Amino acid sequence: MKITGYFFLFLTLIFCLTTDAISAKNEITFVNPYIGTGGHGHTFLGATTPFGAVQIGPNNINKGWDWCSGYHYSDSIVVGFSHLHLSGTGCTDTGDLMFMPYTGKLQTAPGGQDKPDDGYASRYSHKNEKVGVGYYSLFLDDYGVKVELTSTKRVAFHKYTFPDKTEQKQVMINLKDANGDRATDTFMEQVDEYTIKGYRFSSGWTPSQQIYFTAVFSVPVKLILYSHDTEVTGSKFKSDGVKGNVCLPENVTTVNVKVGISPVSSENALKNIQAELNHWNFNKVVAGANSTWNHELGKVSVKTKDKTAKTIFYSALYHAFIQPNTFNDVNKDYRGSDKKEYQGANFTNYTVFSLWDTYRAAHPLYTILQPERVPDFINSMLAIYDQKGLLPVWHLYGSDTREMIGIQSIPVIADAILKGYKGIDYERAFNAMKASMLSDYKSLSYIRTNKYIPSDKEGESVAKGLEYAIADWGIAQVAKKLGKMEDYKLFSERASYYKLYWDSNTHFFRGKNMDGCFSTPFNPFRSTHRSDDYCEGNAWQYTWLVPEDVEGLIELFGSESAFVNKLDSLFHLEQSLGDNASPDISGLIGQYAHGNEPGHHTTYLYAFAGQQWKTAEIVRKVLKTMYFNNPNGLAGNEDCGQMSSWYVFSALGFYPVNPSNGVYVFGSPLFDEAKISLPGGKTFKITTKNNSDKNIYIQSVKLNGKDYPYSYIKHKDIMQGGKLEFVMGEKPNKEFGKELKYRPKSVPAN
Repeated sequence: MKITGYFFLFLTLIFCLTTDAISAKNEITFVNPYIGTGGHGHTFLGATTPFGAVQIGPNNINKGWDWCSGYHYSDSIVVGFSHLHLSGTGCTDTGDLMFMPYTGKLQTAPGGQDKPDDGYASRYSHKNEKVGVGYYSLFLDDYGVKVELTSTKRVAFHKYTFPDKTEQKQVMINLKDANGDRATDTFMEQVDEYTIKGYRFSSGWTPSQQIYFTAVFSVPVKLILYSHDTEVTGSKFKSDGVKGNVCLPENVTTVNVKVGISPVSSENALKNIQAELNHWNFNKVVAGANSTWNHELGKVSVKTKDKTAKTIFYSALYHAFIQPNTFNDVNKDYRGSDKKEYQGANFTNYTVFSLWDTYRAAHPLYTILQPERVPDFINSMLAIYDQKGLLPVWHLYGSDTREMIGIQSIPVIADAILKGYKGIDYERAFNAMKASMLSDYKSLSYIRTNKYIPSDKEGESVAKGLEYAIADWGIAQVAKKLGKMEDYKLFSERASYYKLYWDSNTHFFRGKNMDGCFSTPFNPFRSTHRSDDYCEGNAWQYTWLVPEDVEGLIELFGSESAFVNKLDSLFHLEQSLGDNASPDISGLIGQYAHGNEPGHHTTYLYAFAGQQWKTAEIVRKVLKTMYFNNPNGLAGNEDCGQMSSWYVFSALGFYPVNPSNGVYVFGSPLFDEAKISLPGGKTFKITTKNNSDKNIYIQSVKLNGKDYPYSYIKHKDIMQGGKLEFVMGEKPNKEFGKELKYRPKSVPAN
């Protein structure tokens, strides 16, 4: 389906629904939730709260990769509204607890894309769809039913307005189907005339997920139960595919439903309802969700004449704050990765850690804008280690997918410790990091025996080796901070092993066989999805994946000029990646792929060679050509906030090349002014003089009124509050950040 500019302009006017419930300062009016719902963005659409447990929104019939979130803008058939959704991932899962109101004869099957009339599915149109951050509404064309959705942290609130007709009104609760996984055990029971409870256990991207619910209706209901599509008797039933048809009174037109969810039990789900939603005022819940979002988004206030950039910015901030997701109950109970119940935890437990993506920028962003949550993120990871003996890789609703490569919870934990976050047991954290990296997880044994991962023994060997080196670097720095000098020596040495993949003849990182010879044939442009020496990339893209030691990478090239020339070539060489290249390699500028995460720091590497002005050029180009205010507005998967976090950082004017060292490299700030609200009532203000689409180059910088010749800023300087002033110009100031002493450092001085 083509999305016309005029039609989309109409859609962008819809955001302001329920403005009566929004304060005068409302950053949420600049959020366009449609961004990323088309193309390959895979973003969530629906109602949620920041980092909430519930993401209530529509589900289409899954038709493949672009329906990973359950919804794609090109679609026009809805089969239900489910309570869990992923946002921006490259795999399908969740879509649990699907509710679908409808009218007419009783149906148990959803129907098909071409024949929705064969089931309870309904056609819809975007002109009858209203979207916000804490509100979603859709008119079901086939039934004349208006669905409105909002949520608290752990409770979804449904409001159904039925046509004034005498035909049967009902709600299908489908525990069998979701968005790509398989139900393994389901249960549903009518508790009383208003209350239904149950659970859904499933296997998909993760081997074992468990979610419990309790639904409280505003009117008396009758539940008819089915095993798959076969009716069963009684008020409760258990099978691998329970469905429940909720029959509503014929004379009602408006029905409200409160659905609490829990990782532990239906009883806890009810407690969540009682604690978070003890009334039936739908608009009040919308106002609360909007207010919560305004608070979080209002942590950054920007001034600009470019309204489109402002919309993209706040939409990006919104996407970055959808996950990680709360995974406990109001009483702090949660279910661990070992499937045991843990009661009354002294931290908020979180899940949905897309760490291969989010360690690069999303988690560093949280250390600035969500500092109160950072210890709980870390403690959630440490709890996973205690339960499973390995720090999380890609943790999803109580299980780890073990998807992607590396153990990139380690750079996240290292970053928090090195920034001095309290509420974390540093010794416990260090022991978990050390044990995880000394384990045999995904080829780590070869690091101990060979110092490198042999290409003829393990796939994606180069990518794995480079990612492990990043983690080892982080452990080394934590060891140094804790006075563990033997460990510091060990992991510093391991962190240097990335050099063993370097081919000095071609100036690429290459796969190396067990015999020490580079694997052949070798084509630096070619990519074979998850079946070569790299991971969703080629040699051109992975040659820069040394964010922890850029100085060492420059040395491998032999000179700064050779490094810069190669980097220039990256952004200019256009050549096919081959027929079997990963679909994730998107958003290409030459061979640079902004649509995938391993290269996100690469745009900032020029600063390490004293040519910050080149970083400004390419960063501004990416900001303007890879992000748009429409459904196709992302160059690749959102990946749980990483794609958006790059934009947030870069629009502010800096970026964490090394995700664990507390240094942010200057790029090209986009806004005239930005204010970051910090703990303790502090503010960090960024001003940009002479800013325009032409004036993209930093001429000079001041920090707290004093000349600042450095091409980077430290985390501690931001967090103590102050003022950063950029002066921009149309021509590059090639002297800015040129001298070695003014360049960013991989290991900065305190």
